[in-house]
Amino acid sequence: MKKLISLLVLSLMAGAASSQSLKVTVSNESKFDKTDVPVVISLADFPLVKSAVVTLDGREIACQLDDLNGDHVYDELCFLTDIAHKSKQSFVVTMSETARQKIYPARTFAELLLRNPKVKIKNQHDVFLKELTVERDVNPYSIVHHHGVAFESELIAMRIYFDHRQTVDLYGKRRKGLEIKATQFYPDEQQLADGYGDDVLWCGTSFGLGALRGWDGHDQTMLEDVESRTQRVVTAGPLRTIVELVDAQWVPQPGMAPVDMTTRYTIYGGHRDCSVDIRFNKPVPDYLFATGLVNVEGSEEFSDHQGLRGCWGSAWAVSGADTLTHQKETVGLGILIPRKHIVSEQPANKVDYGYVVKTGDNTLHYDIIYTSDKEEFGYHNAKDWFNFLKQWRKESESPVKVSISEE
Repeated sequence: MKKLISLLVLSLMAGAASSQSLKVTVSNESKFDKTDVPVVISLADFPLVKSAVVTLDGREIACQLDDLNGDHVYDELCFLTDIAHKSKQSFVVTMSETARQKIYPARTFAELLLRNPKVKIKNQHDVFLKELTVERDVNPYSIVHHHGVAFESELIAMRIYFDHRQTVDLYGKRRKGLEIKATQFYPDEQQLADGYGDDVLWCGTSFGLGALRGWDGHDQTMLEDVESRTQRVVTAGPLRTIVELVDAQWVPQPGMAPVDMTTRYTIYGGHRDCSVDIRFNKPVPDYLFATGLVNVEGSEEFSDHQGLRGCWGSAWAVSGADTLTHQKETVGLGILIPRKHIVSEQPANKVDYGYVVKTGDNTLHYDIIYTSDKEEFGYHNAKDWFNFLKQWRKESESPVKVSISEE
């Protein structure tokens, strides 16, 4: 009997340990109502979590568990919330070590595709990858479909060229929704007639929307001298998508010691802005880098000279475009760089609106954003776009506060 009682106690203890609840309080002390605010919780103290449920006033809301380093252990939980100004919300997060995670409706998406030579229709390639690494002197730009990883929220979609440029190229949507899985960045005639979006930017060797490059004291340098380069889909939704680039043993300019650089692009559902987070494998306080925006043909520029810069302009989005099948595309671009990273704001040239930047340690962060005049829901002139950028900065600098305690 004593043995049976002991087993029962152990069983109850195991059952109690299989789930745990947290109280998460979100406070918006700003003067702005906020929508789709990301709340991210580290799971470092909960390595056995297999699923989670988030409730607000007893109502379940969508959440996402993410394994960020590929070790099959969830590292973070995230959810989104709408919160009025000067208000507070209390969420309950219930985590389980046994249940399977519920899949909520997708609000973001990402894909990395190899071109399939047997597939002749541009939006029907079918060799999906999680990750691809190529060695020195291998250029995967023409091997991977849409030239690199593509990712999106309901408002915007981007791709990152898988080559020495690593340019961020843009897709403009007419209506809100996820499209890349259907169009693969190349909508066919029927999809265009049905209101799908399309490529809206010609990048060339420019920064596009906020690509990071080296700086040699006079000009930007590409990511050419690397031992290997990688693109990886870290997570593809449903609430946030993270894609990762790794440039191993990159020499930003001749004579510099090589450095490993990992770049993550993160986008959340309901957002047109995207976070860029860069980590080096060692402190690089003496290294200089460059980023910025493509100088869209004939574009109008805005800058607050404190790290917020934008442009508005119209240009052909494809090389050698003819006026019968294509039209000029109008876009508004923006970048927000923390003041601590800025070395100089460079004068505009024919190609870019640039910055020279640095990091005091081994990390660098900035945000990028854009709109397309195609959008039924967006911005359609420079004045409105630049006013939006100013508001974006104000809201970015007044984040919500999050506190966590055991329930």
